[in-house]
Amino acid sequence: MLYYLFEYLEKSFQLPGASLFQFLSFRAAIALLVSLILNMLFGKKVISILRRNQMGETVRDLGLEGQSEKEGTPTMGGIIIILATMIPVLLVAKLHNIYIILLMTTTIWMGIIGFLDDFIKVRKKNKQGLKGRFKIIGQLGLGLFVGMVLYIHPDVTIRQENPSALESGFSIEEKSTKTTIPLLKNNELDYADLITWLSLDLEPYAWIVFVLIVTFIVIAVSNGANLTDGIDGLAAGSAAIIVLTLGLFAWVSGNIIFSDYLNVMYIPRVSEIVIFIAAFAGSLVGFLWFNAYPAQVFMGDTGSLTIGGIIAVLAIMVRKELLIPVLCGIFLIENLSVVIQVSYFKYTKKKRGIGKRIFKMAPLHHHYQKLGYHESKIVARFWIVGIMLAIVSLVTLKIR
Repeated sequence: MLYYLFEYLEKSFQLPGASLFQFLSFRAAIALLVSLILNMLFGKKVISILRRNQMGETVRDLGLEGQSEKEGTPTMGGIIIILATMIPVLLVAKLHNIYIILLMTTTIWMGIIGFLDDFIKVRKKNKQGLKGRFKIIGQLGLGLFVGMVLYIHPDVTIRQENPSALESGFSIEEKSTKTTIPLLKNNELDYADLITWLSLDLEPYAWIVFVLIVTFIVIAVSNGANLTDGIDGLAAGSAAIIVLTLGLFAWVSGNIIFSDYLNVMYIPRVSEIVIFIAAFAGSLVGFLWFNAYPAQVFMGDTGSLTIGGIIAVLAIMVRKELLIPVLCGIFLIENLSVVIQVSYFKYTKKKRGIGKRIFKMAPLHHHYQKLGYHESKIVARFWIVGIMLAIVSLVTLKIR
């Protein structure tokens, strides 16, 4: 809103300083600061409201040290993250930008699913929360919606060299289902190629492949973030590292000079999501003020599902979704630890009559708790691994 106000003031009255709002870096800094300030000023009030309305966590006895102390800690703290992200975006972003519209939709969509899950757990005293099939339907719906919009909307393009004008150096914007493959020269993959190798006649159906891949990524990453949210500060801190890295990718991919210098895909208009990323990163870091050990509030599924959904959509927008297994390695290993544990237990029970476990407990962070590590140390070490994975992901900009 302020972007449009200052744009009007600059054009109509040549107001000194109004042109600052045309600069992406200035608006990103404002979004980050406003998000942090909102957390500091209103985070405590939101926590008080949650506590007053008896939105306390009911902790299932897993035999973990310090677990009983968390009983009654307010949950649904993801509301803080959502508000501290949305308000700065509404203030300083270009709200007509399709990428911003999609990210705001993702935030509200996943926030509602997570809120319903938390509400059922806390107020209805149903530890299972929202039934799994309804969660999947919600995530599936978001994935289909995002995939279709990205495929159809005319503003979602990439810039390609014009083969008929190579000598003049002209380039054109075009709709494309291309993405980037890390560590490979000429590192572009067109999702249409996944079916056109069978027959070129299948090219009109490339959208189906694209939408299905987008949907799978949204479901996988949102559930990975949900499983990671098990000890104080782990999900929020890990997500902040991932989001800031995606911010660098978005800034480079949306800048015609740097994308050309680094020889990466230039995506017109995508740089605007740097504003959203700045606000989102600020909300995550600000949330850690209250969520770091010992946590005053838990984000609940309201926060974790929203975080995962946003990260998935961001990665798809900057066409770096194939980097997710590396960049979101913490989410991946947490997810895999559960799959491996459950699969191995069922397999050994079927073969030997007695189920066996690989980990002392899954997800993986609980395994280390069972080994006697304090949760603060586990979180710090997971963050360090997350930073290393982020650096590896950034290195792929140059190493081909």
